Amino acid sequence: MNKQKLVYLAFFFVFLIVILNFAPRAEDSPAGIKNVTVEEAKKMVERGDVFVLDVRTPSEFNSSHIEGATLIPVTSASGSNLSPDSLLEARINEVPKNKKILVYCRSGHRSTSASTILVNSGYSQVYNMEGGINAWIGAGYPVVSSEDQEADSL
Repeated sequence: MNKQKLVYLAFFFVFLIVILNFAPRAEDSPAGIKNVTVEEAKKMVERGDVFVLDVRTPSEFNSSHIEGATLIPVTSASGSNLSPDSLLEARINEVPKNKKILVYCRSGHRSTSASTILVNSGYSQVYNMEGGINAWIGAGYPVVSSEDQEADSL
C-alpha cells in the first residue's frame, strides 16, 4: 500500500471515530427527561413525591399496574380502539405541573413518547422508567390489578 492510500485510510478512521463519538445514542433522552431505573422509580413511589403515570392501554392497566398509578394512554396501541380525546395529548391537563411525573408503559417505548409530549407541553420534572412494567415486575416489585381492587371492594 502506498503512502497516499495510507493517509486516506487514516483520515477515514479519524472521521469515523469523530462521527461515532458525536452521533446521538438511542439511550440518550431528550432534554427535560431523566431516564430512571426501576430501583430509582420504586424509591420515588415509596417517598410519595411523584405522580405515577401509566401510558398503556386500559386492558394492560387492568391486568397489572403500579399501585396509585393514573392511566392516561399515549396511543391506542395493541388493538385498542381508544378515541383521540382519551389520549394523553387531549388529557394533559390531568397531569399536575407542580409534581415530579414518573412515566411508564410496558417496556419503555411508549413512555419515551409520552415523556416527550409532557416536556414539549412545559413539564420540567419528567422521569421515564426504563424497561417499563416488565422491568418492574422482573425486579419483584408489587403490582395491583383492577380485578384485585374490585374483589377487595366486594
